[in-house]
This record gives sequence, structure tokens and C-alpha cells, in this order.
Amino acid sequence: MLPMQVQGTCTTVAPEVRLDKQLQAWKNNPSWSDEPPEIKVTVPQGSLCNLNLKFKAGLPPDAVYNIIIDPENKRVFKNIKEVISRKVVLDEGPRQIVEVEQAAIWRFLWWSGVLSVHVFVDQNRTNHSVKFKQGRTGFMKKFEGSWKIEPLFVDKEACHPLDPCTLEEYDSCTNGTGRVGSSITLNQLIEPAMVPPPPFSWYLRGITTRTTEMLVNDLIAETARLRGLANNAIDKQYVEGKCDTSRDHLTEECNDIKERWRQRRKTGRHGNSLRLTAQG
Repeated sequence: MLPMQVQGTCTTVAPEVRLDKQLQAWKNNPSWSDEPPEIKVTVPQGSLCNLNLKFKAGLPPDAVYNIIIDPENKRVFKNIKEVISRKVVLDEGPRQIVEVEQAAIWRFLWWSGVLSVHVFVDQNRTNHSVKFKQGRTGFMKKFEGSWKIEPLFVDKEACHPLDPCTLEEYDSCTNGTGRVGSSITLNQLIEPAMVPPPPFSWYLRGITTRTTEMLVNDLIAETARLRGLANNAIDKQYVEGKCDTSRDHLTEECNDIKERWRQRRKTGRHGNSLRLTAQG
């Protein structure tokens, strides 16, 4: 389940500057290989399932956090059909509590449907955490969980023999050029009003697992798309530096560069554009 809110206005300059600097490092070196999430499913007594997903993303925690809390992230997460209502209950600057009701789409094999869920979301930019807990009960007796986003020092080998433990240490030993990724954990506990007997409980557990996995894969795909946009920006600057369009005849090198750039832009059109900037 994805928390959604009206973005706050109480921000400081420091986090924005830090995020811009971290994004610049990814623009300079967008190389990254995404991997599928690690999924662990347990069945606590009386519950349908407890899901634990761990994965990494090639963007800094602030950028990943921005995607998760974005009120318009329906375009990213395909399982969100509609946000029925959204209300900010508490706003303490970097921390907000938001009441959300949304319709979520589920799919499993040839079955599909829509489920309405009402949750209270506690989101905190200070530690990049998002906790959600069910409000009104309905089909679900218990639906709760959390997102945890921690910094990942992608280029820490450059610090050897030092082993940086903080962003400040990492920034210092890489001379400000080290990329910061994200190590993300999603925990989710689901307990329907009535747990059906096997084999129906197996099908329901499969639906839940598959829907959550789709949500995580959508998030990974969005981080990959943003890295692609950053890479396109670098290519454009390179083309403009190499090619003098005032000449009657362009060099062969320039034509090759332009063709590669056109191909990348053509590929990038399949996604919506999103600026790599810090949000509230």
C-alpha cells in the first residue's frame, strides 16, 4: 500500500542541496544493474501472511522516498486504480500522518479485481521511513506494514582501506563523487476478516504476494527510468559540445553521436518525464 499526501512546505535548503549533489553523481555515472527483490513469506497464526521484501535501487534515499509519498504516484504504481480520499491529519514538517482511502487492483493468474483499503500513513523524511496501518475494517481485519529506506554506498571501494559508516565520511573519502543508492525493506502483515481454509488460502496468499511484488517492481522500474533520463541529459550536452550545427557538413563522429542520442530519446518516450529534484 502506498502512502499519498499533499506535499508539505516546511523544508530546509540543506536536504535539497544534498539530494541535488547526489543526483549529479548519478548523472556523471548512471551505471547500475537492477536485481529482483528478495521475498520471504511467513504465515503467523491467525494471519494470511507476513511479507518481507528486500531490494536495492540506484537512486538516493531522498529520491526513492519522494516517489513513494508522491500524491501523483498512481502513474508509477499500476496497482493503484484510484485515490478515493486523502487528508493530512498531522503535519510536523518532515513528518506527516495522512489518512488515505484508495482502490487497489489485484491480479493472480486469470483472476483480477479491485479492493478498497483505508489506512493511516506515518511518513518521516528524517529517517526515510513510511509506516501504514489500517483504519476502517472491512474485508481486511488487519493490514499494516512499513517501508524502510537506508543509504547504500555504491562506490565505497574508492575509500579503501577506510570503511565509511556515515554520509559525511563517504562524501569525504570519495571527494564528493561517490554515488549513494538505497537499500529498501518492505514489511507487510495481512489478516483478512476470515482466513479461508486451503486451498483457497493458498490462492489468496498468492494474490497478495504477487500484488506486492508488482508494486516493488514498479518502484524499481521508475528508478531505472529516472537514471535513463539523467543519462540522456549527459548525452545531449555531449552532442551539443561536439556538433556545430551552423556548419553545412557535419562530421561523421557528430552524426553517429546524434543517431545514438535519437535512439535513446525514442526509447525514453515510453515513460513519463519526471524531474530529478528534491520534493517537500
